Amino acid sequence: MRDNYLLFFTLYALTFIGSVFSKELLGTEELYYGSLAGQLTNEQLQQIQHLNNVWGWIGYVILPLLLYLKILFIAVLLATGIFFFDLKLKFGQVLNIVIRAEFVFLLPMVMKTAWFYFFKIDYTFDDIQYHMPLSLESLFGYANFERWYIYPMQVINLFEVTYWIILSVLLARELQISRSKALVLVAGSYGAGVALWVTGVMFLLLNFG
Repeated sequence: MRDNYLLFFTLYALTFIGSVFSKELLGTEELYYGSLAGQLTNEQLQQIQHLNNVWGWIGYVILPLLLYLKILFIAVLLATGIFFFDLKLKFGQVLNIVIRAEFVFLLPMVMKTAWFYFFKIDYTFDDIQYHMPLSLESLFGYANFERWYIYPMQVINLFEVTYWIILSVLLARELQISRSKALVLVAGSYGAGVALWVTGVMFLLLNFG
């Protein structure tokens, strides 16, 4: 259990540092206000800036909570799959596997920052918001999709595939099963959860976005 706390703190710390570093390096906040300049009056922009200055820190405070809820949700999905496969593994071990696998998602944050800082230096807020390295979105460009269709194109990426593989390898090792069986377990539990989540997000964007 202590290992889980240490791993989670390390993951959170790296995510926090990476988020702040990327935001400052790319000037995300200035780009955001610039994207609103043509839609709002100066007074409205000043009000938004004031609210952001007062409440903006809340996003960093709730980051560990959101990260934990994500990990917990995925662990519950995997534990459910393990149960239906008539296998046994302590929930703490499942959490450990998920936390370790989550480190792979630090890579797209680094790659995204490097891409806009070193290569695509003429970028907009939408470019930063919608770009996902090594995804279908990055292959075709978000401008070629309807807004509600961008999210699934972001989700289908090389890092997500790697995440599935890492989960499968770690589960196979802990459960003493083949990697192919572990991959089926991941697909039937976590994969099903992702499909439902993406469908829900697309529905909300299509109807209320």
